[in-house]
Amino acid sequence: MEYRKDFLGYLDSDVSLKILNCLDDPADLVRVSCVSRSWRHYVIANGLCKQLCLRMFPQLSRVACVVELNQHGAKEHAEVGSSNSMEWLALQREHRVYAYLGRALMSSVAMNCIAKTVCASSTDNFPQESIDNTLEPRDNIAGTYSYWSSNGQSNPNVPETLTYELVSQICVITEINIQPFQAHFQIGSPIYSAKSVRFKMGHPKASLDALDDEMFVWTYTSPEFPMSQENQLQKFKLPEPVLCIGGILQIELLGRVQRQEMDVLGGSLSPPFNVDILEPSGMFVLKRDQLANYQPVMTSGNESQEILADERGPNDFRQIVTLFREQVVGLMEDDWDEEEYEVDDFDPEYAH
Repeated sequence: MEYRKDFLGYLDSDVSLKILNCLDDPADLVRVSCVSRSWRHYVIANGLCKQLCLRMFPQLSRVACVVELNQHGAKEHAEVGSSNSMEWLALQREHRVYAYLGRALMSSVAMNCIAKTVCASSTDNFPQESIDNTLEPRDNIAGTYSYWSSNGQSNPNVPETLTYELVSQICVITEINIQPFQAHFQIGSPIYSAKSVRFKMGHPKASLDALDDEMFVWTYTSPEFPMSQENQLQKFKLPEPVLCIGGILQIELLGRVQRQEMDVLGGSLSPPFNVDILEPSGMFVLKRDQLANYQPVMTSGNESQEILADERGPNDFRQIVTLFREQVVGLMEDDWDEEEYEVDDFDPEYAH
C-alpha cells in the first residue's frame, strides 16, 4: 500500500490553525476530522468547531458547559495516551455538540416561532385591546376589530414596547418586517408609523408575572432603525443573525406611532438544543438531546393582512399608540443524517 505523508506534519501549528480557521462551514470541519485519526485529534484538541460557532454567534461566549442527553449507545473513542483523560472526553463532547449546533444553524427552514405574549408597556382598554390581539391573524372577529392599543404618552419620545416569549429558549433571529398602518377612513388617508424601532432579546430574570422591564436581562439590543412613513412592508435586517438565549423578544417603538403589522424572521433550535440559564451570572448550560427529532409546524409567512382600524377622530389617535398583529417566522433545522457526521473507524487508505 502506498505510504502518504500527512501534510500537517510539515506545517507549523499556528499555520495549520490559520488555514483551518478559514473554513466557514461546520460541515467542512467535520469532513476534515474524518480524514484520519490525526486530523480528527487535531480538530478536536483545538476546539475548531466551537471556535467557528463562536465566530458565527458571539452570544455563545456565555456557555458555561455543554451537556449531552440520552447518550444510550454513545461511543467515546479510544485515543492513544489520552483515552482516560476527562479533559479529552470533554473536548470530544464539545466537538460533537458544536458540530451539530453549527449544522443546525446553517441548515434551516422558515417557521412561526412566537409561543405567546408576555406583556405590553401599556394597554388602553384591557382586555378588549390587549397585546393578545396581536397574535390573532384575523382583522375582524364577529364584527369587532382585533388590535392592541396603548395608553399613549404625552411625550412622543417615550417608547412603547411589546414583549413576547418564543417557542424555545434558543432561537436565531435574522430580520424583522413591519408595515405601518394607513387610516383610509380619515381625510387624506394618513399613515401612522413609529419614527424608529429597536429590538431586544434576552431571558427572564425572575417570574414573568411582574410586568416590569427589570424582570428581563437583555443580552442583545439592536441598532435603532429609522422607519419611513410609507404604507408598505419595511424590512429591518439585523447586522448579523442573533442567537436569542432565553427566548424573550421585545419590540421597542420609538417616537410617535399608531398601528402596524409585523413579521419577525428568526428560528428555533429546539428540541435538539436547549439551555439552562445560570443565575446570577447570566451564563448558561447548552444541552443537546441526541434522541430529539424535529417535527416542524410550518406556517405561511403571508398570513398577515392589512390591519383595519375603528373610526376614531384625530385627537383619539394620541391615545391609540400602537397596533400590531405579530408573527414571528423562524428557522428550524432540517432533517440530516447523524451517521454521515459520525466517523469512528479510519481506514489507512483514506489517510492523506
